[in-house]
Amino acid sequence: MEILLCDDDSTIVGIVRFRLTREGIGNVYHASDGRLARQLLRERKYDLVIMDIHMPYHSGLEIVTFIREEMKSDVPIIILSAEGLEETVLEAFDIGANDFITKPFSPAELVIRVKRLVKKS
Repeated sequence: MEILLCDDDSTIVGIVRFRLTREGIGNVYHASDGRLARQLLRERKYDLVIMDIHMPYHSGLEIVTFIREEMKSDVPIIILSAEGLEETVLEAFDIGANDFITKPFSPAELVIRVKRLVKKS
């Protein structure tokens, strides 16, 4: 499985990469900003995207819109963000996110949600 992790927090990237790799879930590619995320999404097909909302250049919500509207992709998307306001969560789901996890988060819960989403797709 190919996973694109879009987050500018190196600690979060390390935790997510470690847990998903340890669980044998797949290869984790990383984009530290929205511009790189768009580039990587154009270059490769991913089985899952894990996205922070607040990133340089393009927000996670802009990237979700890019994936759904411009790329016409139905790749599963998990939003992983400290932004947990109801309005933001609802907007994320409205534009096409499949799941939303608020930081701080349980790495074990993330693994379960990833496995569940991948099984459905």
